[in-house]
Amino acid sequence: MARRFGTLGILFAVVSLPLMSDADDKKPSPYPPTRVDPVVEKVHGVEVVDPYRWLEDGNSPAVKEWTAKENAYTESVLDKLPGREQIHARLSALLDIGSLGTPEPAKGRYFYTKREGKQNQPILYVREGLHGKDRVLIDPNELDKEGTTALDWSYPTDDGSLLAYGLSANGSEQSTLRIRDVVSGKDLPDVIERTRYCSLAWTPDRKGFYYTRYPAVGSVPKGEENYHHHVFFHALGSDPAKDAKVFGEGRAAEDMPDVALSPDGRWLVVSEAQGWAKTEVYFADLHAKGEAKGPVFQPLVEKADAVFGVVPRNDRFYVQTNEKAPRNRVFAVDPKNPASDGWKEILPEGPDVLESIAVVGDVLVGQFMVKASSRLRLFDKAGKLLQEVPLPTLGTLAGLGGEWDGDELLFGFQSFTQPQSIYRLDLKRPAEAKPELWGRVEADVDFTQYEVEQVTYPSKDKTPITMFLAHKKGVARDGNNPTLLYGYGGFNVSLTPSFGASRFLFLEKGGVLAIANLRGGGEYGEDWHRAGMLGNKQNVFDDFIAAAEWLIEHKVTNRDRLAIQGGSNGGLLMGAALTQRPDLFRAVVCQVPLLDMLRYDKFLIARLWIPEYGSAEDPEQFKWLYAYSPYQHVKDGTAYPAVLIEAAESDSRVDPLHARKMAARLQAATSSDRPVLLRLETKAGHGQGKPRAKVVEELTDVWSFLFWQLGMKP
Repeated sequence: MARRFGTLGILFAVVSLPLMSDADDKKPSPYPPTRVDPVVEKVHGVEVVDPYRWLEDGNSPAVKEWTAKENAYTESVLDKLPGREQIHARLSALLDIGSLGTPEPAKGRYFYTKREGKQNQPILYVREGLHGKDRVLIDPNELDKEGTTALDWSYPTDDGSLLAYGLSANGSEQSTLRIRDVVSGKDLPDVIERTRYCSLAWTPDRKGFYYTRYPAVGSVPKGEENYHHHVFFHALGSDPAKDAKVFGEGRAAEDMPDVALSPDGRWLVVSEAQGWAKTEVYFADLHAKGEAKGPVFQPLVEKADAVFGVVPRNDRFYVQTNEKAPRNRVFAVDPKNPASDGWKEILPEGPDVLESIAVVGDVLVGQFMVKASSRLRLFDKAGKLLQEVPLPTLGTLAGLGGEWDGDELLFGFQSFTQPQSIYRLDLKRPAEAKPELWGRVEADVDFTQYEVEQVTYPSKDKTPITMFLAHKKGVARDGNNPTLLYGYGGFNVSLTPSFGASRFLFLEKGGVLAIANLRGGGEYGEDWHRAGMLGNKQNVFDDFIAAAEWLIEHKVTNRDRLAIQGGSNGGLLMGAALTQRPDLFRAVVCQVPLLDMLRYDKFLIARLWIPEYGSAEDPEQFKWLYAYSPYQHVKDGTAYPAVLIEAAESDSRVDPLHARKMAARLQAATSSDRPVLLRLETKAGHGQGKPRAKVVEELTDVWSFLFWQLGMKP
């Protein structure tokens, strides 16, 4: 399973309600009363007023009471909406469409996840042999009746005999590491806490592993527990509290390490991510004399303003980088001669974005992106193209599985109209390999009724932006289609054609789904990413607003039938869009959002995102953050669209304080009769590991709101 850290979307409907006000001369508010207790600060000479600073403390009894009243009010509004029961029933059926993860092969065993029917969480299976019998290895559903315990990640040994895995509860992502014996299905005694975002590399003898974890609680000052992510070594059967730290001491607290080991156990590689635009790489020769005292690292890459990724093999490192190549290129590096002048370029930068590489036996596998959809290409070790593997349609590759000395590749694929499917390539003759279906998710949906198109539109500064439109065949361009516009635009994340079962509730009723490839994402390389980060963040908002204007101008929809949606960084996008152009949208769903950009980095893990956004502590960065920070740009007396703000109590990435403060501010400020609703989920986090039951309930609220606001009948 892939390791992910630090970033993050979902969907909405109209009510004629008077809204809350701070002033006595406005009509009565239907919302629970909210205390206004302004905090006034001068930041770099600018007076900043925060009327709801008190709502930041989620543990305060007063905040808990206020939140409960807001939740109750939201429930009272959404529960009365017509057609809600039909929406719930259809969503429940659609969410019975399961999921299937890309298998990871290990000497005849295949490890993969699958969720079916009404299961809350995916189950980890092991298959004995290519066509063998599947066996349940880890079932989180058996551990927790509420379904809120999730499998965060897993790493099998190269022979498939042992599996390291992490579980967390309530969406917290605070993983606990355990080791399972694959044959017996029983866990070893080893238990290691604080292994969120774990990267792990087994030694060839399978007697231990290098891994990453956070410091033990109490070992660092308060507020630092979510940083100082370092590399340790654990020998099976030993006391984890005595695990030796092998890398990270003295480095910046926000650095995020990834660890890899060459198959022969000689070369240990640590890649330190410094945000989403820079990496430093260090490596150690574990076979060198003197290593008994611990690995001695030397730099492979330091102080370069670029991203590097390394696949270590016994005789060479495959290094992927965007240094002087924003669409990426690949070098072969001799670890015995690591100086940069000895690097050999084997895959030069081309016109298409190289997303990732895998090395399977003698085959170099490249996952590329062309106009925001995937391509799969096979090369030999020298970089000669062997073939471009045919894919079913324009879509998204979702995981590459192969062994370092293997002769098969498994890859996941999905599109707007194809659920997750797994294909296998026999690489014995890679130039002639044809994809064979290994497994797929079945869905009771007639996908032939739908079509997907890609359009290009100009942003405010005339930059061309691409956008996918998915809808029923034959939808008229009469300017009256209910339309949902989704965006993200940040952290080098690409929005490519992917499958979402709940969308068909909307599509089958004539809705149009629009997904824009905004700057800040990775669809067109690192230049595209940097054009939407730090001081260029306004470009993202301009791109999104231009998408809405294009949809209206080209008669896909109109302002009264256009809704927008985004989560996390996309929630920030929603906040900026609704404060900068409140006249342009009928409804907004803003999920797990960042909204007070002057204070965001003071909470949870948000210091990790300073390289992407900047910090108000810096005078220059304060200027651009203050220029768009949504919370500070809510204006009294403005007719805001209908807004549903969603957050979660156990979110360990984005603090729900943003949602609370923004809901209070919008309720007080708006002059329209459209609702501003807050939905704060319990026993849930940023979205990862959320059980199916909670997903159905959340989506019922979201889609009921959407249908209501856009005038749709369930």
